[in-house]
Amino acid sequence: MEFQKNLLEYISQSILRAGETISVAEGVTSGCLQLAFSQMPNASLFFKGGMTTYTLPQKVKLLNVDKAEAEECDCVSENIARTMALNVAKLFETDWSIATTGYFTPIRNSMYKIFAYFSFSYKGEIILTKNWNFIPKLRH
Repeated sequence: MEFQKNLLEYISQSILRAGETISVAEGVTSGCLQLAFSQMPNASLFFKGGMTTYTLPQKVKLLNVDKAEAEECDCVSENIARTMALNVAKLFETDWSIATTGYFTPIRNSMYKIFAYFSFSYKGEIILTKNWNFIPKLRH
């Protein structure tokens, strides 16, 4: 997997300059963000780690996601992403955190759409949560 080196360097330098740390909780991205952070210059100085919780039971057990809420939305919602972000930051004791949850495969539960929620927390508060809809490029 290839990453944009200048983007990785920018993120790395910004977090280092601020003297802060980051952690990641991934569902739909299955560890890709953790891989990207591990490739950043001086990653061990600011990236404390992350976890991939791909299934509902793991999100409930490890990230304290509400089971009833998770069952209702198949673990894919704005609030689930927020909960994941806040709780991974607590677990790893980091200033920043990122969480992802969604569908990269069109299935019945997603109404055959491809989308994800991502959420960023900073010092115990959610600063951004977005829904990212994927529209595949058609090949001619």
